Amino acid sequence: MITVNTADGVGLIELHRPDRRNALDIATCRQLVEATERVRADGARAVVVAGEGPAFCSGADFGEVYGEEFLEALYGALHAVADLPVPVVAAVTGPAIGAGLQLALACDLRVAAPGAVFALPTARLGLAVDPWTIERLVQIAGGGTARSLLLACATVDAATAHARGLADTLGDRDAALALAADIATMAPLTLAYNKRTANAFGRGGQTSGDVVADLQAEFDACWSAADIAEGRAARLEKRAPVFQGR
Repeated sequence: MITVNTADGVGLIELHRPDRRNALDIATCRQLVEATERVRADGARAVVVAGEGPAFCSGADFGEVYGEEFLEALYGALHAVADLPVPVVAAVTGPAIGAGLQLALACDLRVAAPGAVFALPTARLGLAVDPWTIERLVQIAGGGTARSLLLACATVDAATAHARGLADTLGDRDAALALAADIATMAPLTLAYNKRTANAFGRGGQTSGDVVADLQAEFDACWSAADIAEGRAARLEKRAPVFQGR
């Protein structure tokens, strides 16, 4: 089961399968897609993805992982998280293994608690992850860490993940929520543009002309939005800006 709550601009998507260490099955993956749609509808400006209990997400539920239907559900869920137009923070408070690491990678930022561990042991199981996951892992954590996880099936602890860029900061769930709350006060148009551009140019291949044109239009929209006037006024008045996303 997945629960969704949005308050003060921060959406919280929480996996609730503690008896399975929050492993992903087909139903949970589909609920994750629905959860992303709900936080969008609720107007969340930042989202936290978390797991109930000591695990963030222990991976795929092996009762279902070997079917094509599971792969379709899993990648639908991962891309639904990655494609949210607002920043998404993973509160990794325990193991993020296999599909759990993929879920953490689908998020934009990762906050790792002391008990967090990251692993992608597909080669020990005769499984594989898609090229998008590997590209995302290399982009976020670098080629060395990616090869360690993929080829040696290494397990990376929180401190090492932070040192290598796999985790952006160290902290518990409250730290992840505080980070999201701070992000939720920032200019939504700028954040959406920054996220989309980072994703587009972070890929190894060339970015199409149509994508570049769209990004240029979003850049222009940021500079013509009412929020830029609000930012200027707030600075002159020495107060916190109140951005409206327009």
